[in-house]
Amino acid sequence: MKKRFLSLMMACTMVVSLAACGGNSTTASTTAAPTTAAKATEAATTAANKDTQAAAEDITLKWAIWDQDTTPYWVALKDSYEATHDNVTIELVDLGSTDYMTVLATQLSGSTSAFDVVTVKDVPGYATLVQKNTIESLDEYIKKDNIDLSLYGGATDQITVNGSLYELPFRNDFWVLFYNKDLFDAKGLAYPTNDMTFAEYDALARQVASTDFGSQVYGAHYHTWRSAVQLFGVLDGKNNILSGNYDFFKPYYEMVLNQEADGICRKYTDLKTESLHYSAAFAGGDVAMMNMGSWYISTLISKLQSGEYAAADCGNWGMAKYPHAEGVEPGSTLGTITGIAITTGTQYKDAAWDFVSFVSGTEGAKVMAETGNFPAIMTDEAMEIISGLEGFPADEQSKEALKVSNLYLEVPYHESVSEVNSILDTYHAAIMSGEKTIDEGIAAMNEEIGKILK
Repeated sequence: MKKRFLSLMMACTMVVSLAACGGNSTTASTTAAPTTAAKATEAATTAANKDTQAAAEDITLKWAIWDQDTTPYWVALKDSYEATHDNVTIELVDLGSTDYMTVLATQLSGSTSAFDVVTVKDVPGYATLVQKNTIESLDEYIKKDNIDLSLYGGATDQITVNGSLYELPFRNDFWVLFYNKDLFDAKGLAYPTNDMTFAEYDALARQVASTDFGSQVYGAHYHTWRSAVQLFGVLDGKNNILSGNYDFFKPYYEMVLNQEADGICRKYTDLKTESLHYSAAFAGGDVAMMNMGSWYISTLISKLQSGEYAAADCGNWGMAKYPHAEGVEPGSTLGTITGIAITTGTQYKDAAWDFVSFVSGTEGAKVMAETGNFPAIMTDEAMEIISGLEGFPADEQSKEALKVSNLYLEVPYHESVSEVNSILDTYHAAIMSGEKTIDEGIAAMNEEIGKILK
């Protein structure tokens, strides 16, 4: 505020000086200049006084969130920020997780905003808020504070709208490979590595699997989400779910369906019928490898510690980086981000930005890691905190698996991304259930999504 006040006063002084230099002008123009200068001085002084007063005032920023009671980082971020900002109070407003983005969009639809800062849960919801002009462009703030967007591992490039950013990520969950060490030890096999091609991964799944009745071991497990299969195809950085042509999905559908046919993994139809959750599948002790998001780490640790999961079944677990196609850099993976944005209706835009930059920056990253969650900026300190959590695997490979080289969003920004998601979900289910062949399902995706993207 002091810098702004000084700048305004300097501007006013220049106006007065320029007016005084008008001696060679006519009398009328000489008379008009001081009047203009006086008005400018008065306006600048008033604005500066308001800024000084605002800086001294207690400010309450309302922050839209969900599930406060079961999500520890909300209060942790609030408390950490308030500890160094005496005049700012962060008021958490819990909208619940069910239909959060729909509820938020409705509440932001008026001319004034009920919130100063909002959490953005997913990219389709982000697209809606941007299109409705309810969240601010952050470009000027980012430029002013010289924010290094490369720290976000390329995620911000995938949520840029017409050259502008309207949110910054503060949480990032990415996919890794969980594995059961005991099952590999029983077969005398080496563990999965942090540099496996899909061919090597498929071969390893087949080696560790056992189809013997009563002692069956599944070499791999794929949850029913489309992302558990389709997203293998976007690790090359060339394709994504907005490509419009989805022929690149084919080899991964072939791999998984062939594994199903050979008893290497559970069948999709059985998983749907039994409503078997991926967490319960891995905890059962008969799954050797499972591709899943990093969010499962805290679940696995906490349920083993509570005794809900038996240590004899899955207590000896580890992690490896996602498998990759030939020629793709190891550590390339898929991610989902949680962002934070400033509403267009807030009267405290500068204060809101200060909070946004804290939450999404390195300070917020430390707080996120201390609560067992993955920050969008994965600093060395945050990595050490997470890998040092009680119950995290002690081996170096599991720690190394936390290092991401290329992060590709499961769902990059597009104004019609919700429709695209729906179509991909529909034909994924059709392919995996056998209602359509791989070629038929992909052809339907190409046709229907192609119309939308055109």
